[in-house]
Amino acid sequence: MKITDLKCTVLGQNPVVRIVTDEGISGYGALESGRHYNRPQVLYYKQAILGEDPTNVERVMLKIRRRGSFKPWGSAVSAIEVALWDIAGKAAGLPVYKLLGGKIRDRVRVYNGAVRFPMTGYSPEHYAENMARMKEAKEGFTIIKQGIGFHSPMPGRVPNLFYGDAHTSGFQGNRGLLTEQGLRHVIACVEAMKEVLCDEIGLALDCGPGWTVPDAIRLAKALEPLNIMWLEDLITGDYVPYTNAGVYREVTQSTSTPIHTGEQIYLRQNFKDLIEQHAVRIVGPDPFDIGGIAELKWVAEYADLHGILMAPHGTADGLIGLAALVQVSATLPENYIAFEYPVGRPDWWYDIVDGLPDPIVKDGFVDVWDRPGLGVTFDERAAKAYLPDGDGDFFD
Repeated sequence: MKITDLKCTVLGQNPVVRIVTDEGISGYGALESGRHYNRPQVLYYKQAILGEDPTNVERVMLKIRRRGSFKPWGSAVSAIEVALWDIAGKAAGLPVYKLLGGKIRDRVRVYNGAVRFPMTGYSPEHYAENMARMKEAKEGFTIIKQGIGFHSPMPGRVPNLFYGDAHTSGFQGNRGLLTEQGLRHVIACVEAMKEVLCDEIGLALDCGPGWTVPDAIRLAKALEPLNIMWLEDLITGDYVPYTNAGVYREVTQSTSTPIHTGEQIYLRQNFKDLIEQHAVRIVGPDPFDIGGIAELKWVAEYADLHGILMAPHGTADGLIGLAALVQVSATLPENYIAFEYPVGRPDWWYDIVDGLPDPIVKDGFVDVWDRPGLGVTFDERAAKAYLPDGDGDFFD
């Protein structure tokens, strides 16, 4: 089998990669929503992989892996890797999890990072109201993640939150020392959410990046009585092209509240310091940023050797991402907690993809399916209606 073409289009919010072969089997990968600017990067790798046997996944990846980087510049490599596994599974007539060593669980726990309801404000009362709506969501999530602090509109909406100027462009981000009033406000919002969830549903917090070390330690210690699942990306994280393992280690060693990071990190080598220094308690790579699902599994296993837990990121990975996360999470060691559940946007994505269970999530879990490859396929006739101008031949 040989690769004859590499294509990329944007369906709704998600760029989609298609690898075409001379035996009529195609494989699909995806990029996080909003990554339309990565499309030329995907196509940049075309000449490197044409003519290769896609079932030799690692051999193909060795040709392109070193030309990726931290989020979002590892997305193209990652999506190609997932598409290769999709082909390999279809060619073998096996689900991808079989090719990764087989499953150790028949269903995988997910946490809520994408089933959202509009916030009407950023007071403790608003956070409690929003958490009550998520608690009642039909998916029955057993873990819910919510953004606070610098991973929320708080810097621009809560007066006197921190000693700095709030940036709202989405590019620069916010960073600085919190005021005493600001820290108390964040803690009060968390307490309000926990009062709604009690001990029935775990609460994880997406915090930054942007916290200073003193504030990170103060927050983590203040929340210890609440048994928070984790504090994510306090120091570095989303779109930050480095990790600062030593700084994370200082925070982690100061508290019993689990510290989490990793969604932006590309390749196993860049998790080495975090894991070997025990800088965090939980790592959370995204399969479409780390370099693919085999890379994610490698990190999960290495983390497990060091007593570190795994909760993969994935909120914006769409339905192809959902399929990839189900397949790889079925194979991860017992340090696995849950992966971040992604949804299809717009809603018509659910009309163009076949193979997903109905309902997808039951009581906070997704049943692992056994269809070949990723186990989901496009209804090409339905999907063609949503192809952008100039990409009408994407499925040809």
